[in-house]
Amino acid sequence: WSGVTLMFASASMIPLTDATAISFLNPVFAMLFAVYFLKEKIGKYRWLAVFLALTGSFILLRPSNNTFQIAGLLALFAAVLMGCELILMKMITKKENSFQILMINNSIGFIVSISAAYFIWQQPTLYQWIALISLGLLMICAQAFYINAIALADASYIAPFSYMTLIFVTFYDFAIFHEIPDHISLIGISIILTGAILLAWREKIKLEPKI
Repeated sequence: WSGVTLMFASASMIPLTDATAISFLNPVFAMLFAVYFLKEKIGKYRWLAVFLALTGSFILLRPSNNTFQIAGLLALFAAVLMGCELILMKMITKKENSFQILMINNSIGFIVSISAAYFIWQQPTLYQWIALISLGLLMICAQAFYINAIALADASYIAPFSYMTLIFVTFYDFAIFHEIPDHISLIGISIILTGAILLAWREKIKLEPKI
C-alpha cells in the first residue's frame, strides 16, 4: 500500500513517464533482497535478463533529465517498498495460501486508505466511482495472479517479468487510443522481450531433469 501511494504521489508531481521509469527499478531491488533474505542464487543469465529489461524500459519510457528530484526520490522509495513487498509475499506464501494473503493484504490497505481519506475526502462523480471500482477489481485480479506466481517460482525469476507491463501498455495505447509505437518504442519492446525470453529459456533448462 505504501509503495503504491508513494507512486501516485510522485506521479502527481512529475510526468508519469518519469515516475514509472523509476518505479520499474523494484524488480532489481527484489532480486537484491532475495539474495539476502531468501538466500536465492542469482546466476549471470538472470542478471543479464534484468539488465536487458531495465535498459528496454528506460528506452521505452524516455525519462527526462529532471527525473531525480524530490518527487523522483518518492518514486525510488516506492520501488524499494514494492521490492520488499515481493519478498515478503514470497516468504508468506510458504505458510499461507494465496486467498488468505490476498484478503489480508487488501483488508489492511482498505483500512489504512479509508482512515487517510477521511481527512481529505472529496465526493467522486459517477464516472469516477465507476473508474475507481474498476481499478480496484483489476488490481485485485492482478494481485491474485501475482501471488500465485511467486508461490510457484523464485522471486528473482518472477521479478523481471514485471517489465512485460510496458508491452501491454503499448498494446492498450494502440487498441484504445490508436497510437502507433515509433521506432524507439519498438527497440525498447524488443529488448524487454529478449530479456524475458532469455530468462524463461534458462529457467526451462534449469528445471529439465539431468540425464
